[in-house]
Amino acid sequence: QGQLVESGGGSVQAGGSLRLSCEASGYTYYSRCMHWFRQAPGKEREGVAVINTDGSTTYADSVKGRFTISKDNAKNTLYLEMNSMKPEDTGMYYCAAAGLGRGYCYLNPSVSPRYWGQGTQVSVSS
Repeated sequence: QGQLVESGGGSVQAGGSLRLSCEASGYTYYSRCMHWFRQAPGKEREGVAVINTDGSTTYADSVKGRFTISKDNAKNTLYLEMNSMKPEDTGMYYCAAAGLGRGYCYLNPSVSPRYWGQGTQVSVSS
């Protein structure tokens, strides 16, 4: 079993920055794919970024060049650095973990990741 706990959400103005953290326990941190998803009110959940155990990353087109996903193995923590934020970045952000061993990590996998955090709210005002 494992647990994911997000933190770092909040309210910022457009152009501002936030850093989300996701502390992982148990087996979750050793998952092949560590994800950040978000869900805006009235919209479907979407993949924002994913990082593989081999260090490779994939980003949604809407956040490329503005967001950075990273991991601190010493702290078992996943991060999402968000810069130049826009009102359309508003939503509930979730970290998730999936997969073992080697393989590709899809930004929006067809099978929902096994482990999820509780979410942290991000609001960006114009």
